[in-house]
Amino acid sequence: MPPSITVFNLHQKVPLLIVLVFGAYMSITAPAIANAESITPERLEEAVIDAVQPLVEKHRVPGMALALTIEGEPYFFNLGETALEGGEPITEHTLFEIGSVSKTFTATLAAYAEVKGALDFNEPVSGYLPALRGTAMDSVAVLNLATHTAGHFPLQVPAEVRSEDALLEYLRNWDPQYAPGSKRTYANPGSGLLGVVAARSLNQPFAKAMHESVFRGLGLSQTFVKVPEDQMAHYAEGHNSKHQPVRVNIGLLGEEAYGVRSSAADLTRYLAAQMELVKVAPALQQALQTTRQGFFRTDYYVQDMVWEQYALPLKKDTLLAGNSRNMISGDRPVTAISPPLPPQRNVLINKTGSTGGFSTYVAFIPEKQFAFVLLANKYFPNDERVAMLYGILEDILPGVVAK
Repeated sequence: MPPSITVFNLHQKVPLLIVLVFGAYMSITAPAIANAESITPERLEEAVIDAVQPLVEKHRVPGMALALTIEGEPYFFNLGETALEGGEPITEHTLFEIGSVSKTFTATLAAYAEVKGALDFNEPVSGYLPALRGTAMDSVAVLNLATHTAGHFPLQVPAEVRSEDALLEYLRNWDPQYAPGSKRTYANPGSGLLGVVAARSLNQPFAKAMHESVFRGLGLSQTFVKVPEDQMAHYAEGHNSKHQPVRVNIGLLGEEAYGVRSSAADLTRYLAAQMELVKVAPALQQALQTTRQGFFRTDYYVQDMVWEQYALPLKKDTLLAGNSRNMISGDRPVTAISPPLPPQRNVLINKTGSTGGFSTYVAFIPEKQFAFVLLANKYFPNDERVAMLYGILEDILPGVVAK
């Protein structure tokens, strides 16, 4: 039986159960880790409880699935329930909305299309969407969509754009506010358009292309753009700031930008594939590596394809600033890296994701065979997720953080 410990939530006055589960991948390609026994279950539980408990108490988080991969070995910590009322215990197989972490899968699909010869990141967007020829999309490269450097899309598709025809008209009339590649503006429309281009280049609908080329190729059985009916029982309820149950409303370009649902087990496997701990087909492995090339430098990190790459040793202030609201809400100058930086191993790579009722944060350090997955069915700010990761790193991997 896995060891467990009961933690009391001071707001709800009911016990929340953290269960530590030892995981195993179907196929480990890394050699055995000599020092894995130095990380005891007791030490892991203490580090996780210290990091999790303040957030659970402050935000009344109904449930959380947290996973750590340490020296290549996965561990799962499951806390609470899938709903405030009438929920089931959270497990590493519970489905959560992962918000903008979905963008990393969209980038992977685009990179896969490039590996297959169907897509060229240096070509203009209009080359793959003929309806946009003769517009500003003649000057926006597909790579700009993958790096948030297209020329300033708004954060969301405008509310008045409510149909496919209206979306096409909006894109045809879109006017960039700066030269593509000169600044970074985080935006769902750009990432959504990347997914449209990738799927179009493969001559498939987006959801089908993602399922067949990426999810299936990675061995992910609990990751979906469209949750099947027989999986709905495993889909947690999200909760808004008033603790009311909510689930995401998938709008135009939403499937491509923020529409994936996944589990801690699957996201752990996904990050293991990024670190080459899990063997996947060569074309898909090459696509994963392509997404981790560095294309632009920001004030805090290197911008890969959606992924954000931080130098080690890691400074807490830098990690907080890079994941801050300021980096999401405005235009930020960038410097192009030419030629692109090859995939790095001694770095921390991360991505946050949110919907109205869910919080996600994933990060990994390939050199240390370390990964972090946080899934919660309650929204809380990025800085608190970052602080959780940083505190765990201080406890179990102090060598990667700045003194």
